[in-house]
Amino acid sequence: MTAETTGVRLDCDGPVATVTLCRPDVLNAQTPAMWRAMSDFSRDLPGDVRVVVVRGEGRAFSAGLDLSVAGASGPGSFAELSTLPEQECADRIAEYQAGFTWLHRPDVISVAAVQGHAIGAGFQLALACDLRVLAEDATFSMAEVTLGLVPDLAGTKRLVELVGYARALEICATGRRMDAAEADRIGLANLVVPRVELDGAVRDLTAGLLAGNRDAVVEIKALLAGAAGRTHAEQQRAEREAQTRRLRDLAGRGE
Repeated sequence: MTAETTGVRLDCDGPVATVTLCRPDVLNAQTPAMWRAMSDFSRDLPGDVRVVVVRGEGRAFSAGLDLSVAGASGPGSFAELSTLPEQECADRIAEYQAGFTWLHRPDVISVAAVQGHAIGAGFQLALACDLRVLAEDATFSMAEVTLGLVPDLAGTKRLVELVGYARALEICATGRRMDAAEADRIGLANLVVPRVELDGAVRDLTAGLLAGNRDAVVEIKALLAGAAGRTHAEQQRAEREAQTRRLRDLAGRGE
């Protein structure tokens, strides 16, 4: 499948891979074909990739679900999903989620470069990334509720982790829009820059992420990603064990 048929492409340049949504004529509205292609990217990723940048062509990061596909009657449509047995429907959605959850991989750091609209599935794609760099014109909305639906592309836990339960509930239950300044204030953004500086800011962040020892960065990501589920004592033990591995590896005594 080509980028022309799926609407998304993967480009690799040494340790940096770039996932680009390339349907600018529809503000990078997403389809099941895109989600399947993104899931395949995880298997196609070269072993030396350390950073994955996710971006959208044109004016928007992603305006969300392509309703011309989902609202029709063909494969991947709401109509088709509603006719499936419950478990089969859930399994189909799990396939779609895989297009997002691979960005959580422990061996890479993912960065969303967000400009313009990041609505619904677009918001969840930004949330799937470890870090988010926003242009000043970025706009977020979890708009699924306006269609009578729930966010189901692995975005809800990430949102709660970033902004807390009460704020996440308000964002999802109202479907309201928030600008980059608010997103920054509530913890959704790592950095907000003028639109013309977005690409440069992402390059600078990527360079900083690549400057450190790869194995140390992988250990750090694992420590921080698992911290919320550990007690203080468990986290301290995880730190000791990780540091022991690093010391042994640096001394040439690792496995």
